Amino acid sequence: MKRLALLASCLAAGAAAAQPLRVCADPDNLPYSHQDRTGFENRIAQLIADDFGLPLEYAWLPDRRGFVRKTLGAGLCDLVVGVPAQFERTANTRPYYRSSYVLVERAPDAAPPRDFADPRLRQWRIGVQVPGDDFAATPPGHALAQAGAIANVVGFPIAGGQPAAARIVQALARGELDAAFVWGPQAGYYARRAGLPLQLHHVPPPPSLKEQPFSFDIAMGVRRGDRDLRERLDDFIVRRQADIDRILAEYGVPRADGGAP
Repeated sequence: MKRLALLASCLAAGAAAAQPLRVCADPDNLPYSHQDRTGFENRIAQLIADDFGLPLEYAWLPDRRGFVRKTLGAGLCDLVVGVPAQFERTANTRPYYRSSYVLVERAPDAAPPRDFADPRLRQWRIGVQVPGDDFAATPPGHALAQAGAIANVVGFPIAGGQPAAARIVQALARGELDAAFVWGPQAGYYARRAGLPLQLHHVPPPPSLKEQPFSFDIAMGVRRGDRDLRERLDDFIVRRQADIDRILAEYGVPRADGGAP
């Protein structure tokens, strides 16, 4: 009987060890994730699975309203690889990178703007991502509006056949824009694929908007109450930060935390 009990215990332990790492992700949201697993969050998820010795599985769903409720909340998966560190709908790990909105422009002849008081920002055609109906909805949009440059702003809605960042960079390449303010990871990824030299610059927010940051910490999110997985992921981030940094660098993610590139 003791042998049978021991065998059953070993079988149960083996079954538990074989449980996959289940990741919630958008199937078409480069540079973050894609169903062909070419996004940098796919790469990081595979790094985690390999480190944990687990198979990797995905629950695919477009990252829109209700994403967390329909994935983590429904028990379809256990991990979202990229969430704002202060995101309230998940239990979040320590941050593993920090990025910011950046100014994207063709390789300039003159020095880039150092702040939003630069008069060129009131003359240039500037693209911005538009999550809603308000062109000033993003932090750079608010700063441009305050600087009196909103008349020259061209909004690119988030919804569309291609990501807004991709459409903005394409418009820059065609000469339809002089510059753009784009969220860092998307800016770095699409600028590298533009077919012409583009440069990225951090323009700090004006002092009057210091309560509206341009830079954000990014963490991993798990289901609320899943303390064990969160602690394992925190340990993973500490041990494998250099490997994570290399993946982010390959995708051109601008860093606001001193990391490369």
